[in-house]
Amino acid sequence: MAKLVIMESPAKAKTVKKYLGGDYEVVASMGHIRDLPKTLLGVDVEHGFRPRYVDIPGKTALIRQLKEAAANSSEVYLATDPDREGEAIAWHLALTLGLPLDTANRITFNEVTKSSVIAGMEHPRTLDMNLINAQQARRILDRIVGYKLSPFLWKKVRKGLSAGRVQSATVSLVVDREEEIRAFVSEEYWTLDAVLSVTEKGRTFPAKFYGTAEGKMKIANKEQADAILQQLENATYVAESVKTGTRRVAPAPPFTTSTMQQEANRKLNFSSRRTMKAAQELYEGVEIAGIGATGLITYMRTDSLRISDEARQAGNEYIRSTYGKDYLPAKARVYKAKGNAQDAHEAIRPAIPSLTPAEVKDSLTSDQYRLYKLIWERFMASLMADQVQKTCQVDITAGEYLFKASGYTVEFDGHTALYVEGKDEKDDENKPLPVIKQGDTLFCRDLAGNQHFTQPPARYTEATLIKAMEENGIGRPSTYAPTVSTILGREYVERDGKSIKPTTLGEVITQLMKEQFPEIVDQDFTAHMEKQLDGVEHGKTNWLKILDSFYEGFAKSLKRAEENLDKVKVPEVESDEVCELCGRRMVVKSGRYGKFLACPGYPDCKNTRRIVELAVGQCPKCGGSIVAKKSKGGRKFFGCGNYPKCDFATWNEPTKELCPQCGHTLFRKKGRNAGLECLTPNCGYEKEK
Repeated sequence: MAKLVIMESPAKAKTVKKYLGGDYEVVASMGHIRDLPKTLLGVDVEHGFRPRYVDIPGKTALIRQLKEAAANSSEVYLATDPDREGEAIAWHLALTLGLPLDTANRITFNEVTKSSVIAGMEHPRTLDMNLINAQQARRILDRIVGYKLSPFLWKKVRKGLSAGRVQSATVSLVVDREEEIRAFVSEEYWTLDAVLSVTEKGRTFPAKFYGTAEGKMKIANKEQADAILQQLENATYVAESVKTGTRRVAPAPPFTTSTMQQEANRKLNFSSRRTMKAAQELYEGVEIAGIGATGLITYMRTDSLRISDEARQAGNEYIRSTYGKDYLPAKARVYKAKGNAQDAHEAIRPAIPSLTPAEVKDSLTSDQYRLYKLIWERFMASLMADQVQKTCQVDITAGEYLFKASGYTVEFDGHTALYVEGKDEKDDENKPLPVIKQGDTLFCRDLAGNQHFTQPPARYTEATLIKAMEENGIGRPSTYAPTVSTILGREYVERDGKSIKPTTLGEVITQLMKEQFPEIVDQDFTAHMEKQLDGVEHGKTNWLKILDSFYEGFAKSLKRAEENLDKVKVPEVESDEVCELCGRRMVVKSGRYGKFLACPGYPDCKNTRRIVELAVGQCPKCGGSIVAKKSKGGRKFFGCGNYPKCDFATWNEPTKELCPQCGHTLFRKKGRNAGLECLTPNCGYEKEK
């Protein structure tokens, strides 16, 4: 009889089957097979929070097949994902299939490679009830909040709303940032910027006004700026002091789930959901030409920064042979995870470090390749030597005033030869300075006063929101992407370009939650709850005590809110459009197909209208206007305003530039082949970036 191995996904099962051979049958459970009932609370809150698990609808046939396969196997191994949820899935499988819970049949591996899979099969263990109970506690907490609060919101606000322990705290982050922006009072300030050179016609460099030798001066208005400029009209600029030094810049650590999602958003413009989809595929296994099905990265839900000795050695060998021994640090760099990290796995890294992105490119989809390249380069760079910069700082006197200039040159590129970490905010260019000696008299080529205003804090992007979730302890690696997708899908927040801002609905719900259920939206409370769940995982905290402690206060808050809170009205967003039937200003509504305009006079006036966002240019097929639209997945595309008579549609953005060959609108291509192209039939004009 064959031995049976049960995994979660068919893709991973296919890869593992190749490694284990004919003595094993490898099948997939397709994720969870049991869960709390969909239409009921499913938790007996009065008697020890006993959950009532049921078979997931639609999986009856699969469960029957799994039972038959288990009955016809000599041994059954549970090889679901190596995290809390994977442990819980394995537990549900064991209970459903009648497997003894004290048998060593649980298999885990951090990467889907032959050596890792074989090693996992050689070291089975029993199910870890601490991991299972941590997942049960999370599932029950989220079920209680969702199933108790959602009906409350339906009654007090409107139908179709939902609340969640993690999602509500995340929306609160976005709302709080928007309130900071609104409350921000901009202040005027001025800078004095000089353009200097060592010789009269030599290379110029910038210098910024600092103040005097006594200290820094703040220039608050034009009058102050003009007064100083007047005093500087005939000033002599002298290099009072020149300080040179060496600065070492260490590489960024390898990816965790959070940093991978952030960097993929910055560099690839991937949403967190798109990133995790590609990462899941790379982890589970891809058919690589000349190799076969193999997992390309380690497990992608992790907050650990550990790297195995074998992976480090393989990476070092590649760096040594490709770049030379100087590109390896004298001492191996060890990264330490933050205090709240679970550290159950390694960092996200290539499973086979010697397998370069170029070697696998033709076997991967575009998303898989771009993400693998990002992960591979980040990992390799994390092992490499520091970049070494030669810095120069110059204090420049001009009469009684002081200017400063700084710059650097790269003496050794180190890890930046391969990879440079993306930034959420643009850094000022710190260009190298010409050779300046102490005592040099400098030539002032230009001097100007420039007005500025202090800026409010920036709205979150998806990258910075995930970073804030991680820093505030809201959720865990497995929850970042689904939480962001949920709050966007529920229209509590919305995208504005790359930024994320709260909707009117999101602000109303958050305000209500802060007043009635402050603990749900409090970041400290949410972070403390995550630490308690970590305590359950490590056997330090009783999971039932966590549930009991939470529910006691939550139930009181819910009862008080139901008794005291009146119906809350969500303000309607008024548009500039006027109803052509009754003359009222139309308001923005949301429906199953997105936002639309409706007359506020309903039911007397039932007029509705599509929201159309006009873009520049003309349709290359029929000459009609071009409108911006959104796909089912939320991606922006452009189509003809005469649809359905004209079916023109493209992902490429129209521009104001016209084709030099046919005179029609040029569209901007994205990605590796960025540039402009004409989409007019039979034209074919292209212009590289």
